[in-house]
Amino acid sequence: MAPSALQIIVIVLLVMVLFGTGRIPVIMENIAKGINSFKKGLKEEEADVSDSTSASPSVVARTSEPEEAGTDTNADTNTNTKAE
Repeated sequence: MAPSALQIIVIVLLVMVLFGTGRIPVIMENIAKGINSFKKGLKEEEADVSDSTSASPSVVARTSEPEEAGTDTNADTNTNTKAE
């Protein structure tokens, strides 16, 4: 059920009486700034995600250190733990 034209006019008049005609543009400006900031944040997030997924495997391989043969880093920690 959509509001009629009379109901919209009454709501607009009530808002103008409660907030005054001088504060309404300020409120709308702040809402617009908030929406623009939100959209900017979404675009930055998408750019960060696409940058992190576009890294090639060769870049990842160069940044990791090679493991030495015959060493197990978890072997020492497993023998020192007590069973509960």
